[in-house]
Amino acid sequence: MKIKSSQGSGNWVEVQESVDDMPDPASTDIRRVLSSAVRAQNLVILTGLGTSLCVIKDGKRAAPTMSDLLARIQDKFETDDMIQELEDGPRWATFVSLANVPETTTDLEYLMSRATMASEFLPDDDAKTIQKLLTVAEDIIRDEVDFMEDSIGVPVHEAFLRRVARRSSRRARTKLFTTNYDLSFETAARRSGFIVVDGFAFGSEAYFDSTQFSYDVVRRSGGEEKSDFIENLFHLYKIHGSIDWELNAQTRQIAKRPGTRRPLLIYPRSTKYELAFSQPYIEMMGTFQASLRTPNTTLVVIGFGFNDKHISEPILAAVRGNLSLNVVVINPDIEKASEDTGNSYLNGIGKLIENGDARLALIAGTFENVVPMVPDVIAETELERHAERVRNMGQKHV
Repeated sequence: MKIKSSQGSGNWVEVQESVDDMPDPASTDIRRVLSSAVRAQNLVILTGLGTSLCVIKDGKRAAPTMSDLLARIQDKFETDDMIQELEDGPRWATFVSLANVPETTTDLEYLMSRATMASEFLPDDDAKTIQKLLTVAEDIIRDEVDFMEDSIGVPVHEAFLRRVARRSSRRARTKLFTTNYDLSFETAARRSGFIVVDGFAFGSEAYFDSTQFSYDVVRRSGGEEKSDFIENLFHLYKIHGSIDWELNAQTRQIAKRPGTRRPLLIYPRSTKYELAFSQPYIEMMGTFQASLRTPNTTLVVIGFGFNDKHISEPILAAVRGNLSLNVVVINPDIEKASEDTGNSYLNGIGKLIENGDARLALIAGTFENVVPMVPDVIAETELERHAERVRNMGQKHV
């Protein structure tokens, strides 16, 4: 792990093993930055694919990367006999040819964008062909990101929520924004006894209603007038959709439907910028931008590569305009990405750090490496201890 902050004079400092019980400067700096973040009056977290890559299924990584999805789509095109109404032959070659990209293309988002654009301008027969192949590609993406099962553990997500989502009543609720479609955080919250306010009304018919984000949950004992805010609650904003959301085309209502075959997702392509300004995404993006402008706010970005312009631009604009905004960016590839030839947004943040901006820090590390370094500032509640005991009731002890 490495960190780049004003404490290290704007240079990358690598974590070293402690010698003679002397604290390692880089490790101390990382803990300082993370401790300050979880103690912020307003804590905003943005997560991307990097937070799902630690989920293991059958000994293998459960969440697909973009390259995994591309390989799966290519394989499906060539081997699946169930793709109807298309002529036999090299379907992948047909797909990339109609999209007018090289057959060796490795950028899935670029490929999907070009194919979507081509479907609007090609002659009817070609347009129908590429639209059918696009539908197959989207079905594969949907199936690949729907990986969560009861047998899959999410210990890193659970540990993370215990450290960042358990807040004092004197501080605002943690706002967790994610570009991921999967249910890792919802599963971790359920298993750890956290209540998730995600914009869907409580009850048997869970429809999206943005006013839900203005509600809170209190604990009220019988016979007492005093009410206390419960500790284990956070707000979850899924700004690219979720595998369990479904849109009713007639009523335009968005319902939570586990197992739906028609999930409401913003698929990886350039049109996601425009789609982000339709419901329910516009509500969440509006909240995200407003949160970054709120005084005394810390933004922690984990596993997000700053490749989505509609998310990265508001972050950099807030860094420039809100002097009370602190930002911590965590990604294993961030050192290279923040170089002059890398990502322009991360490079800009890096330049500010080099010029002495103490509000910012870049940490080169994975989600699972960083979580143990986040301090647990609020003691474990009796409700959490009880939930853990109940979970362990059915386990056999050797």
